[in-house]
Amino acid sequence: METALTNPDLSDPDHSESAPAPNPLIAAWSTPFGVPPFAEIRPEHFPPAFEAALEAHRAEIESLAADPAPPSFETTLLGLETSGRLLTRVAQVFFNLCGADTNPALQAIERDIAPRLAAHHAAIFTDARLFQRIDALEAGKDRLDAEAQRLLQRTRLAFIRAGARLDPAGKARMAEIVERLATLGTQFAQNLLADEAAWTLVLDTEDDRAGLPDFVIDAALRAGAERGHPGKAVITLSRSSIEPFLTFSARRDLRRQAYEAWTRRGEMGGATDNRALIAEMVALRLERARLLGYPTFAAYKLDDTMAKTPEAVRGLLEEVWAPAKARALRELCDLQRLAEQEGFNGTIAGWDWRHYAEKLRKARFDLDEAATKPYLPLDQVIAAAFDTASRLFGLVFTERTDVPVYHPDVRAFEVSRDGRHVALFLGDYFARPSKRSGAWMSSFRTQEKLAGDIRPIIVNVMNFAKGEPALLSFDDARTLFHEFGHALHGMLSDVTYPSLAGTDVATDFVELPSQLYEHWLSRPEVLGRFARHHATGQPMPEEMIARIKAAQTFNQGYATVEYVASALVDLAFHEMADTSNLDPLAFEAKELARIGMPAEISMRHRTPHFAHVFAGDGYSAGYYSYLWSEVLDADAFAAFEETGNVFDPATAERLSRFIYAAGNRRDPAEAYIAFRGRLPTTAALLKKRGLADAA
Repeated sequence: METALTNPDLSDPDHSESAPAPNPLIAAWSTPFGVPPFAEIRPEHFPPAFEAALEAHRAEIESLAADPAPPSFETTLLGLETSGRLLTRVAQVFFNLCGADTNPALQAIERDIAPRLAAHHAAIFTDARLFQRIDALEAGKDRLDAEAQRLLQRTRLAFIRAGARLDPAGKARMAEIVERLATLGTQFAQNLLADEAAWTLVLDTEDDRAGLPDFVIDAALRAGAERGHPGKAVITLSRSSIEPFLTFSARRDLRRQAYEAWTRRGEMGGATDNRALIAEMVALRLERARLLGYPTFAAYKLDDTMAKTPEAVRGLLEEVWAPAKARALRELCDLQRLAEQEGFNGTIAGWDWRHYAEKLRKARFDLDEAATKPYLPLDQVIAAAFDTASRLFGLVFTERTDVPVYHPDVRAFEVSRDGRHVALFLGDYFARPSKRSGAWMSSFRTQEKLAGDIRPIIVNVMNFAKGEPALLSFDDARTLFHEFGHALHGMLSDVTYPSLAGTDVATDFVELPSQLYEHWLSRPEVLGRFARHHATGQPMPEEMIARIKAAQTFNQGYATVEYVASALVDLAFHEMADTSNLDPLAFEAKELARIGMPAEISMRHRTPHFAHVFAGDGYSAGYYSYLWSEVLDADAFAAFEETGNVFDPATAERLSRFIYAAGNRRDPAEAYIAFRGRLPTTAALLKKRGLADAA
């Protein structure tokens, strides 16, 4: 860490006479809703705040572990639940900023603190004294209510899966592995951000811009100004920039250049190349699983999911792969035919697919992105997401301009119901160089009832292109609804214990609330009210809405193949029983050859930039979760359709009670059955994607 982060500014003539200002991360917050005082927080505040928080948490854990009194639910489990509050607060602020508005100073701190935090938590979850006290509570669990029993079950399992039963040598090695994985994951994410920030394609001439609609050029001009090329149009590796360029650019050579940069992030060579990191991570994950008695990391990871086994996951993925691939190959023939009709003499490549798919969609459905975007201004799509939540769950959203935010782009909304505060929602919608790519939901505070009625502070982060106004593609709008579904899962949470709150559920269940929420976007009841032309205010024509609905399964072979290929490669990496001499790209290529991946389609996330899997542990051996949850969401939305009212109050009430508000109070399969009355099959998923008759 550089000296400048910790030394005072001695140029202030009054500095020596004034008392040092309190660290805002540690001081009490008097801000509206207890939001972090972002304007007061600087990078140099984090190291001492983490030190103080870690010291306080260690003291709390030692007091719990050394307690001479017999263990009880109150003294042991509740003590564990209420410990580390300062550390949680500091970490939530820090890691949210690292993802959404980072800088070199924060990145330096992140490289230092990530492995230390991993080691800190590993020490807690392998503390024999603490585990012995928790394990002793198992005998009296029947005296606890259902939610307390669930907390005991989940906490005890977390200790076991962290290595609490290992011998001292095993615990020591486990701690080393966890700490090293945290270091590698942090470096992976920072390498990826560096690659994305470094690459630009400057469109110097009118010919370079051939085929690009005004909205793409306008966004590229704004990107140019942000990247130090004022007055020039610049394409970046933000998805909101690269995908429209690949779709509309008439310059095949430039499309190829952009596509290859996009698909080769993380493997550019030099200091930001992720290949060696991946090989080490895969090996360490396997060793971690073996220490715990599992044959592979996938077996370990999936043991605590709805899927339970790698065999179940592979079965689902391969059941969908066959019809998806068949459909994609038919789509490829259609694109090749169209290209030849236009005079193209070559064969379709990866950098051509989006371009000709958009032309084919226009020809088949009289529908193109340039025509629909004017009807989807960002503010109207936000209003549609809010209104849907109001009609389903009775929520009211009021924008607040008095709430501190971490970047001028961020908007704050108070969420209430029946006049009572429910949550604070932050929306961070626009791409910028300081933000990692993608879209996600996170929290600055989670819901709980142990310390009073603590209501959450939830943030949605996206990477849309700015505009006056910002106009969204239909896929962008779907992303907004998806992330807002996650946000509702956090905001509606109504549990007692923080460890069970909100989105802290099984990985292959957490996508259900988000993917389910997407369904409402395409409904005429929503589009008819909120899809309005940004200039005229006229509603989207009914025939356009009908064409959007008709085109919903267009190009689904391609979309499903690029996703399922990523999930199968992720699974294959983590089913490995021998990781010696692993070359990640060679392994990726071998797996893609095994499944017969069409050469014209790339994985949605190639291994060197597969942040879901390698920038952290959340979706490792778990990228299949989106498809698993889609089986659930397709069936869950059918529950509304069967009533004849997609806003049916009784169905919405069950959805809220058993899914959105329930956190991790019960096993996910039990939660779904409580809502739907049964578990689903893949039939609804295949129908939704238009693959039911594709094989």
